[in-house]
Amino acid sequence: MVIDPQNSAQSLTGPRARLLALSQDKGVSLAALSELLGRNPSYLQQFIRKGSPRKLEEQDRATLARFFGVGEEELRETKEKSYVKPPKRESGAWVEVPRLDLGASAGPGAMLPGGEAAFDTFRFSRRWLAEQGLESAQLSAIRVEGDSMEPLLNDGDEILVDRSPRPFRDGIHVVRLGDTLMVKRVASAGAGRIALLSQNLAYPPVEVAAEEVAIIGRVVWKGGKI
Repeated sequence: MVIDPQNSAQSLTGPRARLLALSQDKGVSLAALSELLGRNPSYLQQFIRKGSPRKLEEQDRATLARFFGVGEEELRETKEKSYVKPPKRESGAWVEVPRLDLGASAGPGAMLPGGEAAFDTFRFSRRWLAEQGLESAQLSAIRVEGDSMEPLLNDGDEILVDRSPRPFRDGIHVVRLGDTLMVKRVASAGAGRIALLSQNLAYPPVEVAAEEVAIIGRVVWKGGKI
């Protein structure tokens, strides 16, 4: 086949130089390659000489890559991104959860302070909360004090407490017993009684009448130092 008169590969860069080199190595004209793509005969010659079009269409790159037996990326501008851009953050994509200035005892028992004022916030992705089933949760964060829930919860850990009203079920809860705020595994003990269980076996279970305990919320997440 006769090769079309073209610029030398040395004066070109990127996919234009690569396409010219491939056509010369294969001994096929740019006009023939243009017809292979269903384009007019001067399409690829204009692409190489005049930079028009600025880049090859994805389908054209794929057809040429198959013809030459090379990777499609060899005919793509390096500044083009091969990955999908992440979606833009939508307004309201974050939820601020208040950190309350109090601790839930995981030890002998901590007395409640005078108030529950937020002194800081944690910021959580609304999408992440939805993935955890917490999109409608009434969340607040408090710290763990003591060692009775080790190794599950350690002294100084931060826990998310869901205060949403819901039917009781066994699990890790923050509870108020008198003037004491505690984090315990709460289980039904039958006949209107509740067992407050520690994870640390050094602490014996505490069994009380259900009406003596106020369940503040269920612990749904923890964070802390490693």
